[in-house]
Amino acid sequence: MRRLIVAIGFLTRLPVPHVGMRDDDFAGAIRLYPLVGLLIGLAVAGATWLGGLIDPWLGALAGLLAWVAVTGALHLDGLGDVADGLGAAHGDRARLLAVMRDPHVGSFGVVAIGLQLLAKLVLLHLVGWRAIVAIPAAARLGPLVWARWLAPLKAEGLGAAVAGAVRMRDVAGWAAILAGASVMLPWLLAGPLLIALFALWAKARIGGATGDVHGAGIELVEAGLLLACVIYSAV
Repeated sequence: MRRLIVAIGFLTRLPVPHVGMRDDDFAGAIRLYPLVGLLIGLAVAGATWLGGLIDPWLGALAGLLAWVAVTGALHLDGLGDVADGLGAAHGDRARLLAVMRDPHVGSFGVVAIGLQLLAKLVLLHLVGWRAIVAIPAAARLGPLVWARWLAPLKAEGLGAAVAGAVRMRDVAGWAAILAGASVMLPWLLAGPLLIALFALWAKARIGGATGDVHGAGIELVEAGLLLACVIYSAV
């Protein structure tokens, strides 16, 4: 329960009680990220449903606002930092990391965040609110996979903290739950593919993982799952 509270406190802006953390609690909390994603999904789905009682576009906007508010734009910040780093690095790894550490947002980050929000708004308008519940949970399986297969790029930070904290049985257990959920929501099978593709891309373009890389990956997988749901529903 302590690690779940730590995970909720880190990934969301939901109020949580203060708990005394042990040295390995922050890293170990990554094993519960998909469960926190389910809480986020419930909040987003509820806001989308409530706004949709008035108008579908209002429902999409309410869902997007809830998504940003409940996560505190944590992963959007990572997406913006990665976009700025890649845009400014020109193949220089040291420059990439320096730009990603810079707290200021550049033009590449602004464009990436803007496009991500626009994409989510349109896709939320096109999907049913019930399907939204599973998406943040499935996307947060990504950090478990990336923590095992992407080397941390910095000696400190989230990427380094969670490296080695994920056991193979953690990945297998959540993957089994995802497979079970895909019986009712077949488009969720796109999740493992999106997670694997992001891992390959991050290794090739960035060389490993940081907290920003994890955040960017979650955002992109969420958008990809929304798109997969829309495509599946249209076929």
